[in-house]
Amino acid sequence: MNTAPTNRARRALLAAAAAAAAAPHAFAQSQASDRPVTVIVPFAAGGIADLTVRLVARTMGQALDQPFVVDNRPGAGGIVATSAVVNAAPDGRTLLLLSNANAISATLFRKLPYDVTRDLAPIGTLGFFDLALCVDAGSRFRELPELLAWARANPGKLTIGTISIGSTQHLAAELFKSRAGIDAVVVPYKATPAVLGAVRSGEIDLAFEILGPALPQISGGGIRPLAVTSARRNRVLPTTPTVQEAGVRNYDVASWNALAAPAGTPAGTVQRLNAAIRTALTTPQVAQRLLEMGVRPQAGTPAELGILLEGEIRRWAEAIAVAKVEPQ
Repeated sequence: MNTAPTNRARRALLAAAAAAAAAPHAFAQSQASDRPVTVIVPFAAGGIADLTVRLVARTMGQALDQPFVVDNRPGAGGIVATSAVVNAAPDGRTLLLLSNANAISATLFRKLPYDVTRDLAPIGTLGFFDLALCVDAGSRFRELPELLAWARANPGKLTIGTISIGSTQHLAAELFKSRAGIDAVVVPYKATPAVLGAVRSGEIDLAFEILGPALPQISGGGIRPLAVTSARRNRVLPTTPTVQEAGVRNYDVASWNALAAPAGTPAGTVQRLNAAIRTALTTPQVAQRLLEMGVRPQAGTPAELGILLEGEIRRWAEAIAVAKVEPQ
């Protein structure tokens, strides 16, 4: 009696064997999908970066059918948060909210325990947000060219308020002085409310602040924006010109947020996360809420984020040199 399996039976046995071999892998994938992706944020909860990533991460989790958890680890120039991601397993489960603050830190600190361009795998940008140059509603300066003309005629008398030395706002103001060719005094404050309060009280002439936190006072009529810092007008303030339109050449500054993973994360995992970012940013409710916060939702490829990061490191190195800020 011939006991050899028929061709049909042989194919069935092979299929069963393949399924058995694949089962542990399929089970592992199923179990892995229950583990959360942790996004480590180098800023305190409630700020524009934190609100942005929470909004986007929630929708990414829905797209990937996987929970996302936001872990705020502020302070130390982002070193603690960035180090945690650099030293994490490159499996796509620990991500960093990357921003222009990382580009600033590359020059602001004499020595870092990592190299952001070498030790992180870029995933994609989430959004860009402008800074606004604001004056009190009753200020004599109605337009930025008028303010610049006065500053040039009165060197050393214009006062510009920003948050702490080495911040995006502070360095953007110093770069503005350099590109505009004016001699002005930059006054640092501890936090955004203090800056906005100072411009409203007349303690300073001009405030440099991220647009989102300033929007309520702009909408309420307490302060007036003279310009925004990026190369194009902001959709929330369509009648407010850019600094370049007001006559300051080669001035294009915007804060931005992105996601990155530890270096060595598989390309397929990076692409899967990038696709989830794109899904989130094209979700109407997410895009609308970001715009309301003064954030321009904008996804990009991992390669584009890498180019952006390298360019930002060069830009902020120039601003730090202009501001004569000593590396820490």
